[in-house]
Amino acid sequence: MDYEILSDALAKQELFEGKTWKTSPRPWPLPAKMVEQLEAIGQASLEFYRALEVLYTRSASGKKLLRNKELYAPWVAEYLDRGKPEELVKLSRNKLSKGRVPSVIRPDLLVTEDGFSLTELDSVPGGIGLTGYLNDLYSKEGEGNSMVGSSTSMEDAFYKRMASLAPDLRSPVVAIVVSEESATYKPEMDWLAERLQRKGFRVYSLWTDEVFPLGDTICFDVEGDPEKIDVIYRFFELFDLPNINTFEYIVESWEKGQVVVDPPLRPFFEEKMAMGLYHHHLLQEFWKENLGKATRKILDKLIPETWIVDPKPLPPGAVIAGPLAQGKPLHSWMDLAEASQKERNLVLKISGFHETAWGSRSVVVGNDVSREDWKEALVEACTMASTHLHVIQVFKKSVRLKHTLFDDDGQPHEASGRLRLNPYYFTDGEKANLAGCLATFCPPDKKIIHGMEDAAMLPCSVEG
Repeated sequence: MDYEILSDALAKQELFEGKTWKTSPRPWPLPAKMVEQLEAIGQASLEFYRALEVLYTRSASGKKLLRNKELYAPWVAEYLDRGKPEELVKLSRNKLSKGRVPSVIRPDLLVTEDGFSLTELDSVPGGIGLTGYLNDLYSKEGEGNSMVGSSTSMEDAFYKRMASLAPDLRSPVVAIVVSEESATYKPEMDWLAERLQRKGFRVYSLWTDEVFPLGDTICFDVEGDPEKIDVIYRFFELFDLPNINTFEYIVESWEKGQVVVDPPLRPFFEEKMAMGLYHHHLLQEFWKENLGKATRKILDKLIPETWIVDPKPLPPGAVIAGPLAQGKPLHSWMDLAEASQKERNLVLKISGFHETAWGSRSVVVGNDVSREDWKEALVEACTMASTHLHVIQVFKKSVRLKHTLFDDDGQPHEASGRLRLNPYYFTDGEKANLAGCLATFCPPDKKIIHGMEDAAMLPCSVEG
């Protein structure tokens, strides 16, 4: 890829509002075997979401978790519903939501010495348009690159899934509805909608205040006339609802069967504590009964040990099933304030349903901050627990890798850094289909890998 061609293309097509990043003459190459691993991870992620839906539903309704054993866990639903408004909890438990899982799944995968390590499973992921655009750009300008998931383009995979949510309609109107909180991603959603419009599909990228009610329907304005929306792809997190003045109309239309909303209105899918539930010792029999052996093998290796920070006092003889401090089990989460630097090889972050729950804004790496800052972060996590739970996760360090990048003068050079992969899967009810993969390549001194000015964001190709 020529630097001038790449720079010119990115200058003409804004994909993130006000964001820039490093570029490379070639996509990130992934061995075919690694792509097969990614495909298996997608299927395991879908099965995990399905099992999580069963776990939440049974917990919330007071049903036993196992077929042949009296195991109940009302605390699971209490954890996952904590801090949510009552109306949102009702929506999550609405019979219209039963069996619904997100249609788009994107894990955040660090590449470590031991393989992939999952830091988050995102059900409202950004980057769909960006990855689709980069796939198209590099495949056109490259030398026969086979892009990951290129058997069907990102935009086609997106539309196929959204249209399938309205099976009785030949040409449904799909609206990608974006909140102000998610404004950074609006340009890529504009590109995605425009790309699909050129193919003859009725797909539109709208702000939340551009939709309005008309009778039982939800509409938007097209040259002065109202157009009924059949499917809403909500590109906003559920914590943001107080800022979305059209949400009540969307819900009313959804409840009356006039519009489909995806991802489903179920905030438990947006909680990182799901990874802590997977590792919880009281739930191991549930996961064994509800997940296949192959899926458990993948998730056991993929999900680092994760614990939910619940500061509720324990009886004198009890200890927390969690990390150690000074070589001893914890009686209180604040005991971790005295952990050694080696024992602080941990990540503390808010679980979800909060403005700091995305974009790495709440992430604290224990051995990367002072003891005082670590203690302060623990105090904040315990103080907020009554409404917003945090999780602690074992920190998996990504390996150093090399890739060719362009410098500021457009000259290629070999750079060293750490890698995060974001594969995008579109589900069809039974299968998670890999449609593309975005690589984020950060400088080696960055412990938290995310899109930043000095990082490179690249599409992935299949090596060989």
